[in-house]
Amino acid sequence: MESFDNLSEPTHTPVIYQTPSSFSIKSWAEEDRPREKLMQKGRTALSDAELMAILLGSGTAKLSAVDVAKLILAAVKNDLNELARLSVKELMRHKGIGEAKAITIVAALELGRRRKETAAAARTTITCSLDIYNLVRPNLQDLPHEEFWVILLNRANVVMRKTSVSSGGVAGTVADPKMIFKEALEQLASSIILVHNHPSGNRQPSAADIALTRKLKEGGQFLDLPVLDHLIYTDHGYYSFADEGIL
Repeated sequence: MESFDNLSEPTHTPVIYQTPSSFSIKSWAEEDRPREKLMQKGRTALSDAELMAILLGSGTAKLSAVDVAKLILAAVKNDLNELARLSVKELMRHKGIGEAKAITIVAALELGRRRKETAAAARTTITCSLDIYNLVRPNLQDLPHEEFWVILLNRANVVMRKTSVSSGGVAGTVADPKMIFKEALEQLASSIILVHNHPSGNRQPSAADIALTRKLKEGGQFLDLPVLDHLIYTDHGYYSFADEGIL
């Protein structure tokens, strides 16, 4: 029987087959790449790491952008609120994050924070003429000239937008019905409220104010876009066409 002692050592180094721990995103299937995935399936289909990878744009020589994002998220226990508290310098401590990428992350999270604040703010619901007066006071108080504003409401009488449609002189301003209804139709408003100020302090409507209100009311009925009120604003009170029963 041949002795094992006579077996010779291999004359070459065996090849070790290694599976890379990460691949470049470019090597992924197209439907798995974050940007393409967002385009094809929508933003909600992406994980937090994939969304962050889009912000980063690229990873390192050994890590994809998604891998870098996963490491950052893991460091904050996948808590986006904790991530938002990190400074640019703290983010730069992570592998693959330079100043530009850190600033991009901070900016994106700040936008999210501001959006959250806006959404949390109480939405204004118009229930009476006083609500209208309080809504436009910041825009019209102490103005030395006339302005004409339109308030757009949804079906629940919640304010969608308030916008100035014309600005004139001390004696008056010209409100174009086409511009008023154009704004309302583009925003898909359910109803509108008209507001203009009298810098003189006189709350009573002029003949021109009454004629314009009637014209806009008729136009709104035709467009199925009712005019709920027309308020004449002064710094010391107001006149409501609806309250006076002439709308």
